[in-house]
Amino acid sequence: MPTGLVDAPFVTAPGLGVPHGFLGRQGGVSGGIFASLNVGLGSSDDPASVRENRRRAVAAVAPAAALVTLHQVHSVLVVAVTGTVADAERPQADAMVTATPGLALGILTADCAPILLADAQAGVIGAAHSGWKGALGDIAGSTVTAMEMLGARRDHIRAAIGPCIARASYEVDAGFRERFLGEALAHEAFFSRGRGDRFQFDLEGFVAMRLADAGVRHVTALGIDTYADADRWFSYRRTTHAGEPDYGRQLSVIAL
Repeated sequence: MPTGLVDAPFVTAPGLGVPHGFLGRQGGVSGGIFASLNVGLGSSDDPASVRENRRRAVAAVAPAAALVTLHQVHSVLVVAVTGTVADAERPQADAMVTATPGLALGILTADCAPILLADAQAGVIGAAHSGWKGALGDIAGSTVTAMEMLGARRDHIRAAIGPCIARASYEVDAGFRERFLGEALAHEAFFSRGRGDRFQFDLEGFVAMRLADAGVRHVTALGIDTYADADRWFSYRRTTHAGEPDYGRQLSVIAL
């Protein structure tokens, strides 16, 4: 795992061609249930610690860039970013695109899938947050379309799906499954039988399918389960199962 100017380890994907990284929970200053690189402005963590963690995360991946994040709302809204955005003025959306050098697009997750995208030749990047609602609504495809509007070519875009909850850890009910089958019976491939009347959902695989359907030829799925490794990754579902009062968020960053 590479490190930058600070000791905040991160994972990269091959072929994106621009600075990027999927950071975990290590290398920060927060304590307790937020230990240690919690970047969630909406958490109950000490705000000063969160700000320092966000600084460290960007310094590790893209030290010359200015971080831009969103107020994520599990939508399919994509915004084009042309400059810095104050944390208090973060737009309510779940994906960003830009062609502006010096910006680092940041997505916060804690089981949902972070998607980083780049057409390095055109100088256009994107970042998206995809939980099951975003996956079903096709936030991935919407992000590709928004990148295209800035000059990217679909067949030149490369994408990476970062650490997220894996099929083995993602138990859902029959009603959840029916939402997906109601769109297309072929979506059954992303479900397997679980305990009793439950099912296991492959969020990462579904997002990869959405990207392929959008014309992205090069998709890397890292295959890292956030739920299964408490030392490296925050997980909303693991926190819920443990009865903890809050949870940390990790950051995925891409920059030009």
